[in-house]
Amino acid sequence: MSLQDQIDGYKAGFVQKAPSNVQELMKLATQNLAATGIVDKAPKVADTLAPFSLPNQNGGIVKLADLLAKGPVVVTFYRGGWCPYCNMELGAYQEQLANIHAENATLVAITPELPDESLSTTEKNALEFEVLSDVDAQYAKSLGLVFPLPEELRPIYLSFGIDVQKHNGENQFDLPLAATFVIAQDGTIASACVDADYTNRQEPSEVVEILKGLK
Repeated sequence: MSLQDQIDGYKAGFVQKAPSNVQELMKLATQNLAATGIVDKAPKVADTLAPFSLPNQNGGIVKLADLLAKGPVVVTFYRGGWCPYCNMELGAYQEQLANIHAENATLVAITPELPDESLSTTEKNALEFEVLSDVDAQYAKSLGLVFPLPEELRPIYLSFGIDVQKHNGENQFDLPLAATFVIAQDGTIASACVDADYTNRQEPSEVVEILKGLK
């Protein structure tokens, strides 16, 4: 089953269960975010991705420069282990991990979650790639990918059992856009998929095809 099939199935269930006013508020928040032009300010193909040095789920420091020394790098940003769309995406990347490695590439996921929470996400999804904690979303902010969770959505998230502060830290409601970058070994962006709608995700199989084209 493709990632899109999984997403479509989840969305259909959500439409059936969630109150219509909640759905409208969430839809409006996405529309308002898109209207800010945030996607247009994100890194683009042929740009050089800014370097990072971030802790992984086990406390080790991972540097983009070290990863690029080995080959291309896939960098995907996700909101948190509380986000069903993120979990589906992470699982889909795990399924494609062998194909990514076959192209001599490395995959990392970056999240504003605290290290303990990113470790929980890794274990829950049985991930075999590194998940990096971008505390306070500082790196994602430097790329122009960050927006604050709208205040009107915060009680709705809590009603869903989602405590963003528990995952990100006290008073931390900054989240990254759904974004995936394929970085060529010279550090330039070969592919950029950035969307203001967090329910839209790039198919990991497409990322594999992009990696094949880098040869």
